[in-house]
Amino acid sequence: MPPKEPPRRRVPGQPARRPSARPPARPAARRPRPASIRLGSPRPRLRLVSLGLTLVMLVFVVRLLQVQAVDASAYAAKAEKNRYLSHTLAAERGEITDRAGIALATSVDAHDITADPQMFTPEESKVADAPREAAALLAPILGKDAAEIAEKLRTKSRYTVLARRQTPQVWNQIKDLKSVFAEKAREDERKGGPGANVLGGVFQEPSSKRVYPNGDLAAGILGYVNAEGRGGGGVESMLDKELAGKDGEITFAQSGGRRVPTAGSREVPAVPGSDIELTIDRDIQWAAQQAIAEQVETSKADRGYVIVQSTRTGEVLAMANAPGFDPNDLSQADSAAMGNAALQDAYEPGSTAKVMSMAAVLEEKKAVPGTHVVVPNRLHRGDRLFKDDIDHPTWYLTLNGVLAKSSNIGTILATGQLGKSQPEANKVLHSYLRKFGMGSPSGLDYPGETSGILAKPQDWSTSQQYTIPFGQGLSLNAMQAASVYSTIANGGVRIEPTLVRGHRGADGRFTPAPAPKKTRVVGEQTAKTVATMLESVVGDEEGTGTKARIPGYRVAGKTGTANRVDPETGRYQGYTASFAGFAPSDDPEITVYCAIQNPTSGSYFGGQICGPVFQKVMAFALKTLQIAPTGKAPARLPVAFKPGE
Repeated sequence: MPPKEPPRRRVPGQPARRPSARPPARPAARRPRPASIRLGSPRPRLRLVSLGLTLVMLVFVVRLLQVQAVDASAYAAKAEKNRYLSHTLAAERGEITDRAGIALATSVDAHDITADPQMFTPEESKVADAPREAAALLAPILGKDAAEIAEKLRTKSRYTVLARRQTPQVWNQIKDLKSVFAEKAREDERKGGPGANVLGGVFQEPSSKRVYPNGDLAAGILGYVNAEGRGGGGVESMLDKELAGKDGEITFAQSGGRRVPTAGSREVPAVPGSDIELTIDRDIQWAAQQAIAEQVETSKADRGYVIVQSTRTGEVLAMANAPGFDPNDLSQADSAAMGNAALQDAYEPGSTAKVMSMAAVLEEKKAVPGTHVVVPNRLHRGDRLFKDDIDHPTWYLTLNGVLAKSSNIGTILATGQLGKSQPEANKVLHSYLRKFGMGSPSGLDYPGETSGILAKPQDWSTSQQYTIPFGQGLSLNAMQAASVYSTIANGGVRIEPTLVRGHRGADGRFTPAPAPKKTRVVGEQTAKTVATMLESVVGDEEGTGTKARIPGYRVAGKTGTANRVDPETGRYQGYTASFAGFAPSDDPEITVYCAIQNPTSGSYFGGQICGPVFQKVMAFALKTLQIAPTGKAPARLPVAFKPGE
């Protein structure tokens, strides 16, 4: 029960308060009512946002339709292009061999050093300047300029070639370096580092490198292969299409510069090149090269060449140049010696050309070997006074003696009989010179070969009318000169020289070269007569070619000593010494021709410096080919006559 409230004490003078009464409530104060805020309608804003979202979605939908429907194939192709890499599969280059199948030029395994430049970016390599650091490591190994390598590594492509046709030793050095850097990168990653590898993007592709097992042997014939793997000269250039074959191609998926083996690939295999078999005999080529190199050095000459040819087939058994070059190391080669001077030099032949004049006189029946020719010490013709190589009293020579003693005056007198007038005689001689091949390509189709110069007879100057018969005023190359003597040795029939016997394709079948063209130049009897006369040059004591004698063999030959036109100044300066001949002279099988340009030490006469070269090379060739002497006694044609007889 609640406690009772104690009675309140009344204050005097105040009226008594009733216990239950409460004081009256005071009226509440009236507060001012705040102003109401009226919000705008949200619908316009919602509509604007919805419209914006709709437009964005519409753009995405349109783009999606474009990528997946309209341009799907184009984008797929671009993706394939970025994912797949195509590399060329180099065809194996065919061999070049001599007539016995001995390799003169072949190819060995090599490596193309390549790189993926994207793997040298700072993000991929974890190195600030990976191209520079990688180039510094690779340059000494590849023998390249570091700046050049660095530039290639900074390209935006996924593939670049740093060096072609490097040896396995070079790739092994790079591979060892890659292993070292890869191991360091793994160790760095284990320690929480970035695992930088500056050589991670360097790779190799199988390739091949051209090598010449015999060094400088036959380099002038073979030529060389350039940095792109194409023939840069000689047979390598002449038959580049046959030797090169056809490159193939492989396309494969890649990721991070590496092939994805499970993604498949497309491959068009390479077709290897054909092997080329030359007519050259390696041993005879070696002998010719040794002989001419020694004589050029002894005579301190500008250059020299020797050609050995089969008289019966026209096949070139040797074509030697001195100085030469080693196609294995072109960096050390003299550019002036990198061609084939035996085919590319045009020069005046001198007295070796007299054989054509004598053949024309005999064929036209204007004289016979015993015809008397009175040779004065000087002969005035046109605007010139002509002489022989030595001063002499009046010689009383036979036509055979004119050739044996190499008389210029006697040759002028003999060829003057070819026509009723000098212009007519010029035309007749010109026709024979053309048939012997003067002024025309030899038929080898060799790159850079000169055709020589033979003007039309109506264009011969006053002096040329009399100098051309003894070999001045026209020009030829060494192959053309050799071919003249092979024509006489072959009974008057010229066979175009050949350098290629045939080719062997990838299927192993041998296809012989087409038969060479044959042309009758003079009759067989004329050729035999000229051959007999040429024996006097070598065999007679009054002949100029006695140093070309080979014991046991009958040798026919002719010396030559011509005024030489300096190719730099265009003026006559120095001499061209030469010797040409064949053996056995009564049953010819081999022709040898030698020429030496501008000998400056010792003798400059062809019989003195080219005669010994001829003798060495011919003797070696006869022995190598096992050609025995005929055993027949030589005919001794008279060289001179006594006045009044």
